[in-house]
Amino acid sequence: MKLGAFSVSLAVADLAASREFYERLGFEVTGGNADEGWLILKNEQAIIGLFHGMFEGNILTFNPGWTQDGVPADGDFTDVREVQAVLRSAGVEPAEPIDADGTGPAHIVVTDPDGNTIMIDQFVDRPDD
Repeated sequence: MKLGAFSVSLAVADLAASREFYERLGFEVTGGNADEGWLILKNEQAIIGLFHGMFEGNILTFNPGWTQDGVPADGDFTDVREVQAVLRSAGVEPAEPIDADGTGPAHIVVTDPDGNTIMIDQFVDRPDD
């Protein structure tokens, strides 16, 4: 199963202060919209998302169809609906399931045994969708 790019999505109290802090660690803004309350930052292969007022707690995030370099994966990825089917067959029920017959962008959320939130967020279409 190919889960795609990995990042940590951080719920932040002050977007500007968090941006400044992570820029001091060598991260650079590569995406997002500060006016909407979110930014994506990268330092080599490490990716973090800063999100103000969008969710509680931090989230481990995987993006099927997206590479760690921030480009589409050329169709060589596991669709989020297939990820959901594999997880269900392994006894892991998503907290936020999706329509197994759907197409295009979608996301599922699962929680690990320690209560950590994991989001598998596919925001690209498969080439055949």
